[in-house]
Amino acid sequence: MTPAAHRRATAALVAVVALGLAACGAGRPGSGGEGDDRLDVVTSAYPLQYVTERVAGEDAAVSSALPPGSDAHEAELAPSQALRLSDADVVVTLPGLQAGVDAALAASPPGRVVDVTGPADLDGDDLHFWLDPLRLAAVGDAVAGELALADPGAADGYRARARELRSDLEALDARYAAELAACRGAVLVTSHEAFGYLAARYGLEQVGVAGLDPEVEPTPARLRAVVAQVQDAGVRTLYFKTEATDAVTRAVAARLGTGTGVLDPMESEREPGTDLVGVAQDNLLSLRTGLAC
Repeated sequence: MTPAAHRRATAALVAVVALGLAACGAGRPGSGGEGDDRLDVVTSAYPLQYVTERVAGEDAAVSSALPPGSDAHEAELAPSQALRLSDADVVVTLPGLQAGVDAALAASPPGRVVDVTGPADLDGDDLHFWLDPLRLAAVGDAVAGELALADPGAADGYRARARELRSDLEALDARYAAELAACRGAVLVTSHEAFGYLAARYGLEQVGVAGLDPEVEPTPARLRAVVAQVQDAGVRTLYFKTEATDAVTRAVAARLGTGTGVLDPMESEREPGTDLVGVAQDNLLSLRTGLAC
């Protein structure tokens, strides 16, 4: 069975088990704790959790459907996690990112689902919109609007915190734009094409050693094309993800004598005390250090 087929089969099994648990009358765990009557909000990926926590403040209890540190693409839901989705007051999700989440929501829908596809203004098959701070700010605005509808008594707080989040993300965008201004047109070579929104926002040309799916090994023809682009553009650094060693990208760098660097796709939460904006700032430093500009 291929990895994709395995994920689809697992997603279907999770959905069936979740329905069975719901039919048996299993109680909601309650992310806010015993007696917490706040809005119960569950998110399906770390960037959505970050935005929702910022917007919710203390007015809603926010948790993730996935365990901490889970890979946004590969995580598989346990039955209890699928049940968390169906029992939530609100679920904030990006369809297409996790097959298990999509299957669980389709099998047993919660009271309200916030689909961020529209406000994120997705471009093609690339789902990594959060690497563009302004798209992420738009999602924050949308989440605030939906939480306000679900919990009118706290609407002013949700909207005020969304404005604060937008201000922080616009400041991050301004810093990126200023520090990468001299790099417009530079070639950004990454282990796989997860950084298209970042590249488009700041005028970079992304070249992926692999395509959008990091599980698909690059063909010899693709590797030859990457090598040619690296040589023609005078690329100094090849970037790989934090989630994996990425032997292929390292081998290409070794062959060409280029340096290597790390760019975090920000799909998963890092160590405690480091939030999404902090990781984005680390990415900016890595870009400024490694790009030929």
